[in-house]
Amino acid sequence: MELQDYMRIFRQRWVAIIVATLAGGLLAFGWTLTQPKVYTANGSAIITTGSSASIGDALVGNNFAVSRVKSYLDIAKSRQVAEYVIDQLGIKASPDSVVGRVSVSNPLDTAVLRVSANGSTPQEAQALAEAWIAGMTKVVSDLENSSPGAGESIVKLQTLDTAVAPSSPSSPNTKLAVALGLLLGLAIGIAYALIRATLDRRLRSAAQVEREFDIAVLGTIPFDPDIAKSGVAAAGRDFHTAEGVRQLRTNLQFMDVDSPPRIIVVTSALPGDGKSTVAIKLAEAIAESGQKVILVDADLRRPSLAEYLGLIPGVGLTDVLVGKAELKEVLQPYGTTDKLFVLGAGSVPPNPSELLGSVTMRNLLQGMDKHAIILVDTPPLVPVTDAAILTARTDGALVVVRAGKTTIDLLDKSLQNLERVNGRALGVILDGVSRKTEGQYYGNEYRYDTKHNPRKPQAREGD
Repeated sequence: MELQDYMRIFRQRWVAIIVATLAGGLLAFGWTLTQPKVYTANGSAIITTGSSASIGDALVGNNFAVSRVKSYLDIAKSRQVAEYVIDQLGIKASPDSVVGRVSVSNPLDTAVLRVSANGSTPQEAQALAEAWIAGMTKVVSDLENSSPGAGESIVKLQTLDTAVAPSSPSSPNTKLAVALGLLLGLAIGIAYALIRATLDRRLRSAAQVEREFDIAVLGTIPFDPDIAKSGVAAAGRDFHTAEGVRQLRTNLQFMDVDSPPRIIVVTSALPGDGKSTVAIKLAEAIAESGQKVILVDADLRRPSLAEYLGLIPGVGLTDVLVGKAELKEVLQPYGTTDKLFVLGAGSVPPNPSELLGSVTMRNLLQGMDKHAIILVDTPPLVPVTDAAILTARTDGALVVVRAGKTTIDLLDKSLQNLERVNGRALGVILDGVSRKTEGQYYGNEYRYDTKHNPRKPQAREGD
């Protein structure tokens, strides 16, 4: 995936990422509340070698002290010091456990021993650090003066900094824990978004369709909330929708310039993908360009065009196919262009596949006005074979894909159904594209469409 693909995923899943991040921080904060508070008091001791009469003696004494500090570091961590502390403080604990609460370190090239002692209260930590320093000096003094008759040793370990009661606990570190929790939650949120995107088979963009399939996307139509609410006919004229349909119309006009498609099936993978809405909007756009267009409702299972457009229902295609009416008797004009005519489905027959696959149907389509574009609205490709049968007898099919709904597998199965009957897929129309992403070619600041053109009341958006 490219950077823009990752950005699209993060935009789509930003809520989950934020929730996971905040949850990580809250869990980390909750964890700190359950942990016992530990306070740390610090103190230090220094090794001295007595007074020196000259600079040379001082340097020698200093070097001697530095060399001795390594040995004293081991003494400072010994059980002997721990036993002294236990006696002084009256702690009921083993020497090993007391040693585990204290750490002693020696800064590089110094004769200083730094002591850090942990306790459940500030006073306990301070007392332990002070007692440990006292124990160190006691043990060192005993060792340095253990030889009888040798006199008092010039090397001494004495307190440098007394321990101070800490004002805040050293553990748990709430800020650090919350920061780590937020980072972990963010990582989990991003991982979740990427996994969901990998497992999500829904088609969302033209680039994704063309990447997954060797087929062109002839147009992208943005989601129109007005159509979803009021229906394709009652909805007001939306600039972005109109521009997307015009782009689709232009792409069709430049397809096979020497032999452009004239009889075109409009279908989709499943019901509800917007094929009927796209067929109506495309027919209107072609009519507005001055080209005569006939919109045929060949969905003999769930006819909808007459209802959507407010035309006379119950008469149309099936009446012509069975010889009950002539084509010119059931063609109904629509719109103000005098270029758009609608052939309704008529009565619902018991054998729609046989009627649509008949020679009579083929002759009817081919016998229509040679100067008109014929758009045939059909049932979806996956549930029934009607659309595939008609596509094999026409110039090809426009397959409507609902952005965010139609999956890769559904589109693949639809195209395979067309290939089995040697039907031609002219291209894909991506419908319902989010206005925040692809499909919004012109921003509001560049809007230059014509004035609002109200239509007569129509039914809601359906197939």
